[in-house]
Amino acid sequence: MNSKLLITLLCLFSLTTVFAQPFYESYDWEENPSYSNEGFSEKSLASVKEKVVTEFYFNDEGDFVEYFLEHNVYYLNSDDAIEGYNKIYLPYSSDSKLEVTKARVITKEGTVVNLDESKILTATDEETNRTYKYFAFEGIEKGSFIEYYYVVNRYPSYKGKRLNFQTDFQKNNVEFDLFAPSNLIFKFKSYNGLKAVETDTIIETKNRWHFKIPRIEALEREMLSAYNAQKKYLVYALDENTATNAKDMTSYASVSQNIYDFYNKDTSKKTESGLKKFLKGIDYDASESVEHKIKTIETYIKTNIYLADAGNEKLSSLEDILKDKVANERGIIKLYAAIFKHIGIPFEFVYTCERNYMLFDKDFEANNFLNDLLFYFPKTNKYMSPSETESRYGFPPAYLTDTYGLFIKEVAIGDFKSAVGKVDFIAPVKAENTIDKMLIDVKFDEADLTKININLAKSMTGYYALYIHPYMDLIKPEDKDDVIESFAKSLDEDVEILDKKVNNEDPKLFGEQPLEFILDFNSSAFVEKAGKKYLFSVGDLIGAQTELYQEKERKLPVDSEFERSYLRTISITIPEGYSVANLDDINISNAYSNDNNEKLMSFDSSYTLDGNTLTIVADEHYRMNHVNIDIYEDYRKVINSAADFNKITLILEPK
Repeated sequence: MNSKLLITLLCLFSLTTVFAQPFYESYDWEENPSYSNEGFSEKSLASVKEKVVTEFYFNDEGDFVEYFLEHNVYYLNSDDAIEGYNKIYLPYSSDSKLEVTKARVITKEGTVVNLDESKILTATDEETNRTYKYFAFEGIEKGSFIEYYYVVNRYPSYKGKRLNFQTDFQKNNVEFDLFAPSNLIFKFKSYNGLKAVETDTIIETKNRWHFKIPRIEALEREMLSAYNAQKKYLVYALDENTATNAKDMTSYASVSQNIYDFYNKDTSKKTESGLKKFLKGIDYDASESVEHKIKTIETYIKTNIYLADAGNEKLSSLEDILKDKVANERGIIKLYAAIFKHIGIPFEFVYTCERNYMLFDKDFEANNFLNDLLFYFPKTNKYMSPSETESRYGFPPAYLTDTYGLFIKEVAIGDFKSAVGKVDFIAPVKAENTIDKMLIDVKFDEADLTKININLAKSMTGYYALYIHPYMDLIKPEDKDDVIESFAKSLDEDVEILDKKVNNEDPKLFGEQPLEFILDFNSSAFVEKAGKKYLFSVGDLIGAQTELYQEKERKLPVDSEFERSYLRTISITIPEGYSVANLDDINISNAYSNDNNEKLMSFDSSYTLDGNTLTIVADEHYRMNHVNIDIYEDYRKVINSAADFNKITLILEPK
């Protein structure tokens, strides 16, 4: 059911509630505030009060609207806090209206300074041309409070909404209210330990859901965490209209059918003709594999169709897209869907959200989980993002994998075609498909052992190659030299590069062959003389590594973007007359295995010595993205093993 029709049906049953006064009209702040900093006087920033009220309302004209009220009081006790909160931006847009805007400063002595209308400023973003409004506070000093509240009248968002109630500073006196006409029933779910919403059973003129929380502790940011996904937040959505006996009003069954209908409308003969002409420009053969066709089509579209961030109807019209080569997100999805349908490649729509922002809840249906679209190809069991120009088939945006999503599949009964939606798991790309590999050959200069010659073969596949391999043909020759040399200069800025080349640079080989950079260079950065001995920083050859040597107890799980492997082999020709005194320092091994004895995280380094040739192998694997707190120490040991290897210095001493 589309939004306009749904609102019309809601309005048909608004007569019983239209005369109830909206909440905000009777709301105001205290005329003589007396805020205290007790319990957080030494903190640089704290929230003294936070009140959020959403009301869905039928106004006098019978329009279904949403009034959103936000009332905050902040204690500012540092220069950084004052600088961060001397401007408060308001949710203003061309299709909304600010009904109330009030702001003031309460000094630490208790003096109240109200902001007049001249301090509610309007500005325009030069890039997007978007107009916004903000409170401009003045005269704030350490120990002051700022207070503001506003009410915005906007188009109602009731099919799924997320509200955050936690951040990196302490919040006190947190309140939430949602009001709705008595015939509309909303559903709610709290996440990450947020208090559950309660139903008001006393008020009769409208429905009310609410909670009140005395304190929400700060959530500190931690390295490698999905911070936004770990905050305490609330999701709500319209579930029932008792006046029409309509239930499951935001169900995925309805969403699936609406999406299918939108992207499977019959095309005109003119559009079909334009589509055939467009396909003639794509270099593929009908006899080629499904994978090759998909890759070729994707590459052509992502290099020939400009993706615009705009809502112009022409940009979602297939006929205009084929003619003008410009599309918005809806239009580009239409184009892919029409092509795959035309040449007979089965696909499914998959809607999900980035797991570093919010985990897709497979047990709670709400449209705010349906933020991002992927195409799923059942024949290959792989995904493609139509709108992310920097991703490629088989390697969709990684945060959209290893989570759940709504899969929308076409079903046919005779000539009748329809859609069915099913929540299912979006598997991550396996670690063996994303590899950073280094083959390093080291020889010492016979005349000066502090100088070494390094032959480096650096190859990348999967997500590591994704940021460069598909675009190698677009890089200017002079810039390509800088790219190649960067792999040596990241180890030593002052290297003397003797030779360099690239293998498999054809963008068509992405996902099939590794992109390989081969460099031959001299360096004096790795060896230092110490009396008769030489200190060789062999660990530096793999580059700087992430370290997790924190003193504080870890609070948040680790969430990596994608599974990955690092394969490193270092072959060293030991100078004549010398031996390595501390070979055992090379041996490092740490791993984590699950209950099925699958090794999911590991670092292993070892060596072999054959005559004067020392070969070191240091391999590292991460075959899981989400690391719970209970196995964090195992993860820390593995990731610190690479950092420990990075610190290895071999001692070369005369025999």
